Amino acid sequence: MNAVRMARASWRWLTSMRTALLLLFLLAVAAVPGSLLPQRNVAIERVNSYLARNPELGPWIDRFSFFDVYASVWFSAIYLLLFVSLVGCLVPRLRQHLTALFAVPPDAPNRLERLPHHAGGLERDGDPAVNAEALRSALRSRRWRTAVRSHPDGTVTVAAEKGYLKETGNLVFHFALLAILVGVAVGSWFGWHGNRLVVAGPDHGFCDSLQQFDEYGLGARVSAEDLPPFCVQLNDFSADYLDNGQPVRFAANISYEDGGAPTRSVQVSVNEPLRLSGANVYLLGHGYAPVIRYTDRSGATQTQVAPFLPEDGLLTSQGVVAFPDANATSRTAGQAPAQVAFAGVYLPTVPADPSVGRSAHPAERDPRLMLVAYQGDLGLETGRPRSVYELDQGQIDSGRLVQVGDAHMMRVGESWRLPDGSTVEFLGTRPWVTVSVRHDPGSTVVLGGAVALLLGLMVSLAGKRRRVWARVEPTGDGRSLISLGGLTRSELRETGERNQPAQSGFAEEFARVATLAGADATERGAADAPSVGVGKVADG
Repeated sequence: MNAVRMARASWRWLTSMRTALLLLFLLAVAAVPGSLLPQRNVAIERVNSYLARNPELGPWIDRFSFFDVYASVWFSAIYLLLFVSLVGCLVPRLRQHLTALFAVPPDAPNRLERLPHHAGGLERDGDPAVNAEALRSALRSRRWRTAVRSHPDGTVTVAAEKGYLKETGNLVFHFALLAILVGVAVGSWFGWHGNRLVVAGPDHGFCDSLQQFDEYGLGARVSAEDLPPFCVQLNDFSADYLDNGQPVRFAANISYEDGGAPTRSVQVSVNEPLRLSGANVYLLGHGYAPVIRYTDRSGATQTQVAPFLPEDGLLTSQGVVAFPDANATSRTAGQAPAQVAFAGVYLPTVPADPSVGRSAHPAERDPRLMLVAYQGDLGLETGRPRSVYELDQGQIDSGRLVQVGDAHMMRVGESWRLPDGSTVEFLGTRPWVTVSVRHDPGSTVVLGGAVALLLGLMVSLAGKRRRVWARVEPTGDGRSLISLGGLTRSELRETGERNQPAQSGFAEEFARVATLAGADATERGAADAPSVGVGKVADG
């Protein structure tokens, strides 16, 4: 029996609204490490880099699953407890609300003059039943739920109530919150995403496989085999800017194959993604990829298209163009490595003073490419993780990769001859875009839940629960004496001594009801306000 009582007490505690709010707060706190620390399902290379930089702290953080927060046992436990708490709290409230919707309004209390709002002293011709029915019809025409009761002494009472939309909105709000939790969970389990930088041209497209994404994240119930088959290629990209450099329009012309269907072309913009059968392709960013042709000292020619990353809103961009196979003949002969790379800055519009080093406009009005040449060992065989957008600083510091000559600025079509006799030529640029491929099966549920949550909140805040009673008593001479009383739950507030009516719109509404009966409405003052017990009994 003690175990049963303990189980019941635990269930009551778990399904209370206070516990639900506490669990919601704990869920928000538990999500903080997921925002501050890199996550394995999003950027595993950043996790490995963090562990390498923090050999003592990193393993301890990893033991508590701080690099897998949203798939951890403790986060899932809080999430599940919050879900159970909301369900256990809302289902009984929904059942009670449905019962109240179909229940008959309670009978009038004996002392209507003790209610916060009352009116009385009106005599009207006619039988009490006739007058009560007339008042009932008038109230029903104004969307009041009514009930008429006859008593043995000949008195007829009319009970009317409205305002159940307040509790309906409250329940919609909380069930919408529950739906959002379900949608987020479904998206976390079965959703996935991948990001990719795509250069314009038929030789730079990609297909939907993990190896071809720059970074990706899979849901807990998603594997690489679950990704839908499609391929995407960037044909062209265009952008419109104001004179001050503010962007006006972005548009990417994309060709795609979806599940073996014929190739199609479509225009994608920031708010108009490419919608495929199993995922959506969103346009995130754009930039320029200089096209460089390098002729080494043996006469071999190579051409590279290297995306440069923007540094500011005017698309001043930096990047690296590497030629690891340059001078292969000299390396075969046993000479020192002579790999070549160029660190560069691209200015779509060169300013009046080029020494500023910043573009004057994001469009290619007067483009320039500034390159710094390096020769030596690029460090590709060291095994260290490296970025394709910058040179290995360790190789430069160790002297295995050295700068050749000074920086050189070129226009499109110009060439630069290096001291060893090799040449580099700036052929132009290609546009590139970054796209995000996403599949979130819970997004529709989350969107619907968010809309329902706002609507439920507005209805809950705007609605007021109120009740009005009328007592029609016979006077003995063929006439009827009518008295009225009314209150609203949201109108009573706790003070230091007694419950007193707060100012609200119900006073005006009660006055209109009293006008229907032909009486003058009055409101009780603070001195003779009803006691707590009477107020609770009258309010049902």
